[in-house]
Amino acid sequence: MILEILLIPHPRLPRPPRSSFRRSLRASVFPLVAACALSLIGCKGDDSRVLVVGHRGASALRPEHTLEAYRKAIEDGADIIEPDLVSTKDGVLVARHENEISGTTNVAEVAKFADRKTTKTIDNKPFTGWFTEDFTLAELKELRARERIPQQRPGNTQYNDQFEIPTLAEVIELARDMSARTGRTIHLFPETKHPTYFQSVGLPMEDTLVAELKMNDFTARKATVYIQSFEVANLKALREKIGGSQPNWKLVQLMEEPNLRPHDFVKAGDARTYGDLMTEAGMREIATYAHGVGPYKRSIIDVDSVGNFQAPSDLVRNAHAAKLLVFPYTFRPENFFLPAPLKKAEGSESTRHPSGSVAEIQAYLEAGIDGFFTDDPAVGRQAVETFKR
Repeated sequence: MILEILLIPHPRLPRPPRSSFRRSLRASVFPLVAACALSLIGCKGDDSRVLVVGHRGASALRPEHTLEAYRKAIEDGADIIEPDLVSTKDGVLVARHENEISGTTNVAEVAKFADRKTTKTIDNKPFTGWFTEDFTLAELKELRARERIPQQRPGNTQYNDQFEIPTLAEVIELARDMSARTGRTIHLFPETKHPTYFQSVGLPMEDTLVAELKMNDFTARKATVYIQSFEVANLKALREKIGGSQPNWKLVQLMEEPNLRPHDFVKAGDARTYGDLMTEAGMREIATYAHGVGPYKRSIIDVDSVGNFQAPSDLVRNAHAAKLLVFPYTFRPENFFLPAPLKKAEGSESTRHPSGSVAEIQAYLEAGIDGFFTDDPAVGRQAVETFKR
């Protein structure tokens, strides 16, 4: 039986004829998409709901995974904020993109922690640096966050060393407080990072996550909580733990590029790839334990060698046939991340081009997605509200 989908009122966008969509994305007319987006700015859309997820907060405008980034995302119109979760040595869940934190904190400059630098193998890849599981929460709270990609986001470096590493509990409290302040419920989209690895070092996250979410009435009963993972086994384990007790919690299967494999598949000797999970049969299997999928955006609409959009794949159709929601990642407004036809002319890689990002997002809205991850929720909100159906 397919599990119940989404508590948020969310009528699905009507899908245009496939032939018209293909024509709209042909390279010969692709520049018109950007022009169209510019002409639509300021127009108000109807009440259809495509959900805007603040990816690591408003990480295009503040250092990622800080309370300030999440707050900015909410102020800029995000429906949902996304904390990636890793564990401390004492088993507390904190928000970091990776458990290796030399690129997102000032840890390398803190002399007392110099001897914590080490090399570890995470998901079959070696990493050298400092790792959250080697620090207690109290020690991590001595560190300060820094911009992860300063070349693309030099403006964010002005906030370096100002903000703490937040706990999941603090992110939940922020969402609750901002919900009261804004009059709209702010939902959460936590990701369990490297769950097989954390199990291997005696710090499994699943029970801790469930307990933390149940501890706060906001996430226990009020907000919708989407729990996501690139692995499969931990989502199935969470499905068994939760059962039908939390109808406001939804599980989402993240997907990397089609040729790659979930790490737990690799460990178990399962030869299937993410591409196998994207098929009709794969989506039906996902629907037995999850409510949605989070694919890399190019798995839905790829680009050719010069950046022109291709015809959409069958991914959205396959997911919707299995009654799964689709949340692609990640839409970013800087030139560096945009397809070539949507970059701002004569700009550097760090140049912001919101209208180009709007045009990119709207191509995916036309493909029928249900929500999307964006580093700039204000741009994402503009794309949704100006989308001409």
